[in-house]
Formats: sequence, structure tokens, C-alpha cells
Amino acid sequence: MKINGSNNDDDNYSKSTPNPWKILAILSIISTMVLYAETMLIPAIPHLIRDFGITYSTSSWILSSYLIAGAISVPIAGKLSDLYGRKKVLLLIMVIYTIGVFGGSISTNIYSMIISRTIQGIGMSVFPIVFAIVQDQFPREKISIAQGTLASMFAFGGVIGLLAGGYIIEYFGWKATFYSVIPISILLIIIIKKYIRIRDQSISIKNNLLNSDEIKENQQDVKHTGFASKLDIKGIIFLAISIISFLSSLTLIRSSENVSSITGFLSPLFIMLCIICITSLSIFILVEKRSSLPLVDLKLISKNPIWITNTVVIIWGICTFSIFQTIPVLMQNPGPFGIGGTAIDAANIQLPFSISSLIFGPTGGWIISKIGSTKVIKIGAITLTIGLIGLFIFHDNALNLAENLAIVGVGLALLNVGQLNITTSSVPVHYIGASLGINTLLRYIGSAIGPAIAGMIMQYNLKLTQESSIGINALPSKEAYGFIFLFILILAIVTIILSMLIKKPHKDIVKQIR
Repeated sequence: MKINGSNNDDDNYSKSTPNPWKILAILSIISTMVLYAETMLIPAIPHLIRDFGITYSTSSWILSSYLIAGAISVPIAGKLSDLYGRKKVLLLIMVIYTIGVFGGSISTNIYSMIISRTIQGIGMSVFPIVFAIVQDQFPREKISIAQGTLASMFAFGGVIGLLAGGYIIEYFGWKATFYSVIPISILLIIIIKKYIRIRDQSISIKNNLLNSDEIKENQQDVKHTGFASKLDIKGIIFLAISIISFLSSLTLIRSSENVSSITGFLSPLFIMLCIICITSLSIFILVEKRSSLPLVDLKLISKNPIWITNTVVIIWGICTFSIFQTIPVLMQNPGPFGIGGTAIDAANIQLPFSISSLIFGPTGGWIISKIGSTKVIKIGAITLTIGLIGLFIFHDNALNLAENLAIVGVGLALLNVGQLNITTSSVPVHYIGASLGINTLLRYIGSAIGPAIAGMIMQYNLKLTQESSIGINALPSKEAYGFIFLFILILAIVTIILSMLIKKPHKDIVKQIR
């Protein structure tokens, strides 16, 4: 079908066809930088608890605020990229991200840090866009390899962030971690604007659909298709209220060392937050069902295998960020409550975790091309469970931690690549941005919940001690870490069950979701 006004674009495009591997290289750098900035601050959590005078519970907001912002912004970014072009939206997000990083570098208290991290978290919405660009630019037989490469860059960014972050924090302070990101971020904005040339298939398909005779017969439907410029503002608001009220309730019941869990659960403010969460979530579901342009397409995510992969990605987020919240505290707290290391030790102990993800990201893409995504998810779920069994039983010394974290990293990497490939291959091209946005939204919701639960468990299992070398009078007990690892072990077992329920993507899924 001929698209009106598209001849000139096609002629120009044919004269200067973008090199997909060049684009992938730039996108990989972006992914590496964002993950570097995400993990560089992780070894600093005990330092921020001390410098800001906050509890373990409140410290979880350093990660959670960043991830909540990402959870809210990713589906918006995914849809905007479908509407207005991947490059334009990518540039806008990178500018906002840079502002957030600068704000973090000048933060003087937990409140300014949370605001800056929230702004910075909008930068997390680059991920559905970069994956959508890969989907647009690469032939189908190469997509899994390109996605695996991007996934490995996330892991690589995590490796660099942990390694460099540990040394920077130990010798120059946590603010220097932000200083190291600012010039890279500015340079990438220039590179994207000048060197990235892509053809947005989503826009071409949108124009195709909007000019088709079938849709022209009902112009009212055209205004309300997934390509309309309208955003689901009500859905955004009620989803944000649901997430924030839920995490705030967790913060409330674990905010005091002297309040028992039963008293916390019965407090009026906690009950009120729970009511707000349940009410706003119920309203959100009703809004999404009635919306012609939903933030979360409930019909889309209700189909097997999409609902399974989205559940898996929530578990992925909870497991990954529970570990990120827990390991620095375990490593840096003095004995007998912890291992008694430094920020560098906390970073180094997590390197096997990130390096195994770095190796098995692209390897997972290659394995998928040989045995399929479903088997990769099953292997990842089993590997993750084995690693967490070891972590639950053996976490008293650095060597055992490193060994078991490496196994966990392999499992999480395979889970991630497998579910991502199923998510993108199960929907038509003009739904990819929205589908990836939903997938990433749920990833960040899980990632935001992970630190909150880990912090809650640590706060409930504090033991008073003489003021420690890190300036804190009450430290999590050994049992606290066991409870955290047991919790995520149970989630890993759930992923094994889910992997058994996956069905092959239906070729006519677009007809099912309309």
C-alpha cells in the first residue's frame, strides 16, 4: 500500500540507509552509561545512611524513587516513541536524565537526593526505546543477537558501575560518582543528535494504517487508536498513587527501631495508605479497561505467553534489587553482624554477579537462536533457584557470596533475555513500543519493591550494638539476610512453575487484542 507523502522519505532513506550495527554500538553505550549510573551508587548505601542520618528503611528510597520514576515514564516513552519517532523521544529523555544526574551531585540531604533520583529515573525509559530501535533496524533473524548484545551492555554497565563506584566512593566520596557521569551524558546527547539516523517503522505503519480504506471508513475510531496523540493521564496518576502508597506503607511499618511489626500494621496511617493503594489500583484497572489508549493494555498482557513473561520480569526486578540493597550492607557492616569490608569490597563481591550477566546476555541471544526462548527461560529459572539455595545457606563469607552471586547472575541473565525475546516476538511491530513499555514498567515496579522489602526485613531484625565504625548504633542481624535470601528463593521457584506454562506465541495475536 502506498503511503501518502512517503515517496521523498523513502528516496532519501534509500540514498542514506543507516547501518544497524553502528546504531547498536551507540545504543549500547547509552545502555552502559545508564546502568553504570544506576549501580555506581549501590556500594554507597551505608555511607548515605550515615551522612544523611536515615534508617535502613528510608535508604531504600534511594533506589526505589529512581525506579518508580522509571516505572511511570517507560510506558509513556514507549508510546511517544511510537507516535513521534524514537530519536526525538530518546534525545528528550537523555536531557532530562542529565539534569537528574547533576541534581544528585549537589544533594545535601535525603529529600534533595530523592528528588534528583526521581528525575534521573526518567532516564530509565530509554530502554524500551533502544530495544524498539533494534526491532526496527535489524532483520528478524538477527534481532535476538542484537537484543542479547544490548542486555550484555546493561550487565557491562553494572560491572563498571560497581567497580568504579566502589573505588570512587572509597577515595573521593559518593558525590564524585555523579560527577563521572555528567560529561558522558552530555557527549551522548551530541552523538545521538548528530550521528543516529533511523527510520521509524512504527511511524510508517501508523501512516499506513491511518491512510487505509478500512480505517478511513470510521474516522472516530482513528482518533482513538493506539496511534492517537492522547496519553492516558488518569492511568498514569492512579498507577503512581498505587505504587507510592504501597512503598510508603512499607516504609511506615519499618521506620522505627522501637515499633513492633504488629503495632506498625495496626497504625492508622498504615491502614490509610493500604486503603489508598487498593482503591487507586482498583480505579486504575477500571480506567485501563475503559480507555481507548490505555497505559497498560490489559487485553494485551492477559494473553499467554505475555502475562507470564511480564510476571517473570517483575520477579527479576525484585530479586535483582533486593540483592543490590542487601549485599553492600552485609559486606560493610562490621562483624558479627556483617563481613566488615569497605565500599570497594562491597563492589568487588558483586562483580561475579554482573560479569556472569555480561557473559550470558549475548550468549543467551545465541542460545535462543538454537533452542528457543521458552527453554532458555526454563534453564534460567532453574539456575537462579540453584544459586539462591546456595546464597540462602552460605552467605557468611565473601567467597561463598561471590560464588553463589555468580550463579544467580547467570540465571537472571537467561531469564531476562528469554522473556524479552518472547515479549517482542509475540506482538506486531506497531505494538512493540507499547509492549516493551509495559514490560519495562513492570520490571521497574518489581525493582522498586525489592529494596523496600529487603530494607523492611533488615529494619525488623535490627540488634543494638555499640556505635560501629560506620556510625550506626543498630545493625541488621545475621538472620535478616537469611530471611531476604529465602524470600527471593521462593520467587525463583515460582519462575520455574511459570516457565512450564508458557505457550508458543500466536501468529494472530493482533486480532486477539483488538
